[in-house]
Amino acid sequence: MILETERLYLREMTHEDEKDLSEMLQDPKVMYAYEHNFSDTDVQIWLDRQLARYHKDGFGLW
Repeated sequence: MILETERLYLREMTHEDEKDLSEMLQDPKVMYAYEHNFSDTDVQIWLDRQLARYHKDGFGLW
């Protein structure tokens, strides 16, 4: 856990989050600023990159 409030629990992502992350990264309304949706492969690569950053740098995107 990184941070917890009454309404928010902020933590590093895990591989178990891939399904929920896919729902967001593949939703055109969420991803309009990226100008494209992510494929299943893109989501997996993105998540693996964040997990590697947690390990290497001690932080990554949440």
